[in-house]
Amino acid sequence: MNTSLIANLSEDMAISRRDLLRLSALLSGTATLPQLARAANADDPVRIGYLPITDASPLLVAHARQLFEQQGLKVEAPRLFRSWAQLIEAFMSGQVNVVHLLSPMTLWARYSSKFPAKVVAWNHMSGSALTVAPSINTIKDLGGKKVGVPFWYSIHNVVLQHLLSENGLSVVTKPTDSLKPNEVALSVMSPADMGPALANGAISGFIVAEPFNAAAETNGIGKVLRFTGDVWREHACCVVTMHERDINERPEWTQKVVNSIVNAQHWLRDNRLEGAQLLSKDAPGKYTPFAQPVLERVLVPNAQRNLQYVKDGAIRHPEWKDERIDYQPYPFPSYTEQLVKLLKATQVEGDNRFLATLDPAFVARDLVDDQFVKKSIAALGGLKAFGLPDKFTRTETLVA
Repeated sequence: MNTSLIANLSEDMAISRRDLLRLSALLSGTATLPQLARAANADDPVRIGYLPITDASPLLVAHARQLFEQQGLKVEAPRLFRSWAQLIEAFMSGQVNVVHLLSPMTLWARYSSKFPAKVVAWNHMSGSALTVAPSINTIKDLGGKKVGVPFWYSIHNVVLQHLLSENGLSVVTKPTDSLKPNEVALSVMSPADMGPALANGAISGFIVAEPFNAAAETNGIGKVLRFTGDVWREHACCVVTMHERDINERPEWTQKVVNSIVNAQHWLRDNRLEGAQLLSKDAPGKYTPFAQPVLERVLVPNAQRNLQYVKDGAIRHPEWKDERIDYQPYPFPSYTEQLVKLLKATQVEGDNRFLATLDPAFVARDLVDDQFVKKSIAALGGLKAFGLPDKFTRTETLVA
C-alpha cells in the first residue's frame, strides 16, 4: 500500500470536524445562512468553485482549454475548496457563481434553506463506486459493519441505502457501540479520510466519487464492490448549479457559460486521456492532487479491466455499456422526479421535513432550468452528439 500517497491526499483535501458540523447546521436550519453579497453585475466574470474530484471535470476542462474565453467571457482561475461546507457557503455568499453540487444538495438549498439556486445542466454521469475491504464479497457482508458516505444529501447515500434495503439490511445513522447482524452504520466522512479509514479497519467500505475508488484500488486498500452507474443507470451525481439571479438578469452570459461547459463535456468524450493529463497534479493547472495514472483509471475505458469487473460482480449489467464516468449535459426530468421519490425514503441526519411536501414533477420543473442547455446541445447537433437518442425524455432504470 502506498501510504505516502494516501497521506498526501488527506493533506491536500482535508476537512475538519468543524466543516462537517457547519454543514450539518446549515442543513438542519440551525445556522445563519449567508446571503448574496451584491446584485448581479453585467461585467462579473465566471468564478468557478469546485472540489478536486472528477465530478468537476467539465468546469475545469472548460477553463483549461479556454472555452469560456472563446465565448467572449471573462473568467477567474477556478477556486478549489476542501469541503462541501466551504463550497456551498462560498456559492451562497456570491464568492463563486458557477459550481458543481451533489444533485440532492441542490434540493436542500432551494427548498429547505430557500436559497435561489438553479440547476442548469448535468456535470457528468456515474463516476462513483462502493469500495470495500478485501474480505467483503457481497452487499450482505456489510451487515454489522460501518460504511463511510461523503454527505447525507448525496447520490451516494441514496444508492447505498437502496442497495442495503434490497439486500435486507437496515441503516443506522447515529453512532452505536454494537450493531445487529442486519444493521449497517453510516458515517459522513471526508473522501480523503475514507482510504486511510478502510486501510486501518475503522470502516469496512465507503461510497464516494472518483478518483478515490481508483486510488484505493491502485494502492491495494480495497476493491470496488459495485459501481453506482451499474445500479442506477446513467445517473447524474454532480450538477452544474448557478444563482437564479444570474439566470434572470444575465441570460446571455448564462448561455455562454453553459455553452462552455457543454462544449467541454463534448470534448471530454473523445479526449479522455488528454482530459486525465489536464486534471492531474503535474499539469500546469494543478486542478487536483491526483497523479495521471489514477485519473486515467477513471476516465479512460479499459475493456480488459471491465471484463474483470464483470467477473467479480462490480458490473452486473455489461449490456448497458456504461463508462466508469461519462458526460452528457441534459438534466432529464425523470431523473429529478425519481431522486425526489428516493430521498423521501432515504435516512439522513438533520431536519428533512421539507422533503415530505415536495412534488417530484414540480421539482423537476422548478429546480431545473433547461432552456440554456438545450440550445447548447442543439449547436452540437443534438443529443446524438453525446451518444443518446435525440429526445429529452427517458425511463429511469434502478436495480439492486
